[in-house]
Amino acid sequence: MISYTKLKEQFIQYLQIEKNAALNTITQYKKDLDEYFIFLKRESIADLNEVEVQTARLFLTDLYKRRLSRRTVSRKTSSLRSFYRFLQREKLVKNNPFSQVSLPKTTYAIPEFLYEEEMEKLFKINDLSTPLGQRNQALLETLYGTGIRVSECRDLQIKHIDFDIGSMFIRGKGQKERYVLFGDYARESLQTYLNDGRKQLIGDTEGKTDYVFLNSRGNQLTTRGIRLILTKMVEEAALTIRIHPHKIRHTFATHLLNEGADLRTVQELLGHENLSSTQIYTHVTKDHLRRVYMNSHPRANRKRK
Repeated sequence: MISYTKLKEQFIQYLQIEKNAALNTITQYKKDLDEYFIFLKRESIADLNEVEVQTARLFLTDLYKRRLSRRTVSRKTSSLRSFYRFLQREKLVKNNPFSQVSLPKTTYAIPEFLYEEEMEKLFKINDLSTPLGQRNQALLETLYGTGIRVSECRDLQIKHIDFDIGSMFIRGKGQKERYVLFGDYARESLQTYLNDGRKQLIGDTEGKTDYVFLNSRGNQLTTRGIRLILTKMVEEAALTIRIHPHKIRHTFATHLLNEGADLRTVQELLGHENLSSTQIYTHVTKDHLRRVYMNSHPRANRKRK
């Protein structure tokens, strides 16, 4: 009988090598497995082959007793399903008890986004005569113009930007690669920053870096640093909203769909593996829905006749 710790190590190695899973994903799997193994020890189950469907259901009941959300329970259940599928493939267990347990229906919150007027206020507050102001403007234009994740923006390197065709090479979650496009505003702000502000920030720093976005000491900007920059922008623009980098990503997707972009294109630009991940962005403002309806339906507006 192989120990739980050894089985976890084998599964994590499989995620790293074969699935090329992101670090955050692997961390979450480890946490889910550790919780599950604690439960099994509490139930005096020393062998995974002893686990039955009733045991799996008892584990889910235990999760609900802790008042975890349906979405969290669903994610943990999916983690354990994947774990058992791996064990079955390796012929370490005969059955997958979690394959017979139905996933709880999850509720998805509508992503928050900024209106175009709010974005315009943010674009006007940076002092473009300073290195940090140029950097902040380029950062905002890049996040909004491409919809990339904050981690992807943090890891963006100069060699990954093609100004001739207006595209960036992005290595995203799970090391998946894609190209994203950017327009004139992002191009101009990036070129200004790279040709001026960034050179001032990097100065005489030893081991000069190829990362695009740097802090005041000439080192790679962190995800926390990006969040702080955006929060400060909101404060200076006197906007009564909460901001985070992912809200800019939500805004990118929402504005594209509002202006008529098709779902498949937005999926490709966002780097979503499944269309279902993108469909959450199909919400649009009521004003936009009404405008499209009134302008499109033959019997909606008498003035069209």
